[in-house]
Amino acid sequence: MTADVAVLGVGMHPWGKWGRGFVEYGAAAARAALEDAGIGWRDVGSIVGADTVRGGYPGYVAGAAFAKALGWQGARVTSVYAACASGAQAIATARAQILAGLADVVLVAGADAAPKGFFRPAGGDRPDDPDWLRFRLLGATNPAYFGLYARRRMAVHGDTPEDFALVKVKNSVMGALNPYARYRTRVTAEEVAASPVVADPLRLLDICATSDGGAALVLSSLGFARRHGANRPVRIRAVSTVTPRFPNTVLDLPDIATDSAVAVQPADETFRTSIARTAYEEAGIGPEDLSLAEVYDLSTALELQWYEDLGLCGEGEGAKLVREGATAPGGRTPVNTSGGLAAFGEAVPAQAVAQVCELTWQLRGAAGDRQISGARVGITANQGLFGHGSSVVAVR
Repeated sequence: MTADVAVLGVGMHPWGKWGRGFVEYGAAAARAALEDAGIGWRDVGSIVGADTVRGGYPGYVAGAAFAKALGWQGARVTSVYAACASGAQAIATARAQILAGLADVVLVAGADAAPKGFFRPAGGDRPDDPDWLRFRLLGATNPAYFGLYARRRMAVHGDTPEDFALVKVKNSVMGALNPYARYRTRVTAEEVAASPVVADPLRLLDICATSDGGAALVLSSLGFARRHGANRPVRIRAVSTVTPRFPNTVLDLPDIATDSAVAVQPADETFRTSIARTAYEEAGIGPEDLSLAEVYDLSTALELQWYEDLGLCGEGEGAKLVREGATAPGGRTPVNTSGGLAAFGEAVPAQAVAQVCELTWQLRGAAGDRQISGARVGITANQGLFGHGSSVVAVR
């Protein structure tokens, strides 16, 4: 049995602050994906919705909400929640259903109408929730812990605010070319340096916004794709949704303490590194095979960390990579050709799906002015709170 499934269609609702409900954005993205696939809604055997959230907890059963908006037609329905990894979990669920023979065609959709400002937990006491604890005990909002990540890189690897700014400059160039991006203006390093400090050393232009937006995929078996006339579709070859290993000796919020390693040796790799390694192993590729990558740049400093976690360079060499232009268009492995969260902002359940939309356009050769010449293999990466891995490998 092949592990590949075909990406027949992709669709997005533009990111922004539109003041409407998440169902509208998700349904618009789904209709666009169905049109791109050239199939009707009644041809879909299953729909998987990535849940939108409020304060770390799923707020809506997105699968059923999208199915109702598109028109009840009897399809299977599933809703999943894995924080920022919700989209990858939705893709993994859809892929499993296809490979199990439960459905030939599955629609995956995620959308959000994000709050203004930064994400924060809902009311009530939840002392077993690490996300609630880091807010209530540390006062560590998302920008605060983005800043802590940046400080650690500066202390351990010698990164500078100027290095971080180069990430924003690079991503703004690509975002300016993306019709779905919220921010479509190129910025300079000087403009990053002149923006207000939010969480030292990170400035306003170093940190992603919270946005409204939606993204959707139509996935199918390879057999259905051939019958449908898609003889060389983009294929999803691997989905990594791994969890951390005990003991975790590297502090990584939302957890505010590490595990004791007195009786058990720590793993040879960090959790984030294991996310990509698992995807590589399942796909039978390595970082040297990549044409491009889409990573979760919640902040400029975090994008540099992903370079190392994906194996694009050695530990502590992320800043060197961006200085050399290796992750820019024309470089060895372009990263965030969509513009990333720097250009889109964060719409939690949609972003991992949107990353695969970008890979699909690139692998089809249909990314317009953002196109990476000869793109054949792409990977996505992000991390959901509470230990949710998220990485997808797509090939053509």
